[in-house]
Amino acid sequence: SFKIIIFYLSPQVLELSPKSKLLQKYIEGYYFISPDEKSQLLKYWTFPNNFFILSVSQNADIKIDDKNIIIRQSQKENIATHFVAKYKKPIQVIYEEPVKELTIYFKPLGINQFVKNPEIFFKNAFGADFNPLDDLEDSMKSIFKINDRELQRDDLEEYWLSKLELKDFSEIEKIVSDIESDFRIDDIAVRNNFSRQYLNRLFTKMVGKSPSEYRKIHRFRNVIGNQKRMKNLTDLSFESSFYDQSHLIKDFRQLTNVSPNSFFKIVDTEKENVWLFI
Repeated sequence: SFKIIIFYLSPQVLELSPKSKLLQKYIEGYYFISPDEKSQLLKYWTFPNNFFILSVSQNADIKIDDKNIIIRQSQKENIATHFVAKYKKPIQVIYEEPVKELTIYFKPLGINQFVKNPEIFFKNAFGADFNPLDDLEDSMKSIFKINDRELQRDDLEEYWLSKLELKDFSEIEKIVSDIESDFRIDDIAVRNNFSRQYLNRLFTKMVGKSPSEYRKIHRFRNVIGNQKRMKNLTDLSFESSFYDQSHLIKDFRQLTNVSPNSFFKIVDTEKENVWLFI
């Protein structure tokens, strides 16, 4: 068990949505962290989701293991990147010292539109030194120099729009939609003239996780979104496409390490930033 909690004095954390209509198709949102001089420690738990998460930090050293992402100030000037492609258990993110950071949440298949061979990154749950683009580091250096958040977002979006390739993923997009709609995975394979094994390989290559893993996380996220308007776990289970309450509790424990009741006593689901609980 663990405590889901954040400790800080006054870090400046800002969430922004994409302004570009085109980028809204592929990017869920941005987080900007720019702590002031009084900031001491920022720490939070983040739970499994189906986004590809890219974080860029200025003058930072990053240590990653299977339970923690630890960020501290670097002894030299640099641009440090790390990504989270998939995870099945909570990860604790700890800022031991204040750093400037921006984080981009790419929707499923979103990162595929900007980089070649994203499956290279999908092979790992998370990792450092995400640098598939030659000018990423220099562009991020320039963006960090901007103090106005709106202008910073404008430059960030101009950069990603310049990398957008508009690939045709209509086939796999339909499969993602079917999995989110709770069709049987075997039926989805048959409908597309695939074997179940081929569907698993294709989906994992393109999305970074298997169809069943994606669906489990999608249902979990539905629970979080539906919880505030449901009276009990039974109603919440059926509303979120679980077979029954036992199914919900089992998956919930696997993804959070705690029961739904314990989780919702601590986590405020009224917050819009449902992938971070702080």
